[in-house]
Amino acid sequence: MLVTTKQLFDKCYGKYAIPAVNVFFMEEIHGLFAAAEKANAPFIVQTTPFARDYAKADMLLSMIASAARIYPKTVFAIHLDHGYEEHIWDAIESNQYTSVMIDASHDDFDKNVARTKKVVEKAHAKNISVEAELGILAGVEDDLTVDAAHSFYTNPNDVEAFIKATDCDSLAIAVGTSHGAYKFSGGQGLQFQILEEIQERLPGFPLVLHGGSNVSEEVVQRINAAGGKLKTDAKGVQEDELRKAIPLGICKVNIATDTRLLWTMVAREFFRDFPEEFAPTTPGKTFMNLYQDFMLKKFELMGNIGKASIDF
Repeated sequence: MLVTTKQLFDKCYGKYAIPAVNVFFMEEIHGLFAAAEKANAPFIVQTTPFARDYAKADMLLSMIASAARIYPKTVFAIHLDHGYEEHIWDAIESNQYTSVMIDASHDDFDKNVARTKKVVEKAHAKNISVEAELGILAGVEDDLTVDAAHSFYTNPNDVEAFIKATDCDSLAIAVGTSHGAYKFSGGQGLQFQILEEIQERLPGFPLVLHGGSNVSEEVVQRINAAGGKLKTDAKGVQEDELRKAIPLGICKVNIATDTRLLWTMVAREFFRDFPEEFAPTTPGKTFMNLYQDFMLKKFELMGNIGKASIDF
């Protein structure tokens, strides 16, 4: 069942979180939908502008639509992640997305408000939810690059005025995470004092955690043992941090880096161990199975197993 993110957040606020997973290709989509149906867990499938350019939007959305038919018991939203206006207008007109994100966080407050408000007006006219962002995350993801020197935490003093002025449905906040594989190298972790103050100012309002991957040390080590050269000092969002953040209003947790690392591990190990192989389907099956196991653990961590039939 296709729903809006607002419907998901109205059910989960303060009790559990919804994993929002970026997808690029068929094996990821199969793994995600299969795990969600097995866990009876609601989720958000995300496409970025980069993914839409890579696979072409029609191909990507057609695969998602096919997965919905193959796994008919799933409950999910389709979200455009980190979109600019040209991507958002296309997503709205496609009548296939139930949620869009306007990424105007690099603008000053007033321009962010103006751009977000315009998106909200067009999206709400079609019952599409809107995610906005205050604060800037450092890191690298797809074609998005932000130097740490130009990142900053969300200012709790701004959030009430921003929500009132824009009427957005959820707010992505910068509280210590980053995009990409090189997270928390300074070891600072989530800034809970900022998150707590934001929730105090926005009680009941859905908050979004970008850069929510864990970056498994074991996976990174296995990649490097199979010929990779990833840095080993990365640290993502830890499980105890995520559990603590959910009661503080975090309803949506974005996941992209972890699934990319999983794919890299499978591909490198497979062709190292079976150098005579050349068929993509064999490692593809391994990846789909591991992806499904990975998502089942995420559903359990976020507390939303079984909620697809209970809450919807």
